[in-house]
Amino acid sequence: MTTAPVINHAAAQRNKQLRSKGFTVLGIIFLAVMLFPIYWMINASLQPSGNTLNASLLPLNPSFAGYEKAIADQGANLVSSLIISLGTVVVTLVIAAPAAYALAQFKFRWISAGLLAILIAQMIPGVVIANALYAAYNDLGLLNSYVGLILADSTHAIPFAILIMRAFMTSIPASVIEAARVDGAGQVRAFFSIALPIAKNALITAGLFAFLFSWSDFLFALTLTTTDDIRPVTLGIYQYLGTQVSNWSAVMATAVLSSLPAIVLLVIAQKYIAAGATGGAVK
Repeated sequence: MTTAPVINHAAAQRNKQLRSKGFTVLGIIFLAVMLFPIYWMINASLQPSGNTLNASLLPLNPSFAGYEKAIADQGANLVSSLIISLGTVVVTLVIAAPAAYALAQFKFRWISAGLLAILIAQMIPGVVIANALYAAYNDLGLLNSYVGLILADSTHAIPFAILIMRAFMTSIPASVIEAARVDGAGQVRAFFSIALPIAKNALITAGLFAFLFSWSDFLFALTLTTTDDIRPVTLGIYQYLGTQVSNWSAVMATAVLSSLPAIVLLVIAQKYIAAGATGGAVK
């Protein structure tokens, strides 16, 4: 009488383990499919012939000639992208952090309208903003400048950063801010001494996404630069494709080098991203 439930329970456990192993295998297969283009990019960058059509599945005789040429040809573009991306992070956080704090802590009737305006700004197509900025930059003399590209990339990053940080700052207990105000701190002091340290994860998350938005930007770089004086790496790769069709190892090496900053930052800031993205979900 008691053996049947035990047998059924054991069978259910085996079925559960089989399903778990099956899902694990499927996950590994899907992950391998998604990561294969990255592997092939690295493999092609190490091919001595420079031709991806004749590339072997494994780089048995790796050559770093492609990286040497990529650094020689695209090193300045990588530095330009780094300057623009770091500048975008600074501008984004300087504007978005106080705005998010005000939208989270101040109780005004126009807050909902302000959030709606931010969402609308986030949904405007980039090509529309790029065309408008080109006309304005042409009059202001900001074409082909670091300042112009930083401001352009910030227009894309600031609305997203405000939404991320506001969601986190709404979870800050009002009693903490009120206690600081009672002790004599003003709104500015409460913002810098209380809100910013607590919202560190959200700040890192917003800053990282601002960096990635700017680092991967192509539209603004293509529209707002007309000379070779300032050339972000995304635009450099685009132009590289036309001149290095017989030397794909250099093109792929440039792609690998341009991917490294994003990969390194994502690995380092992974725990902050998870905390910052979900911090505003629980109040």
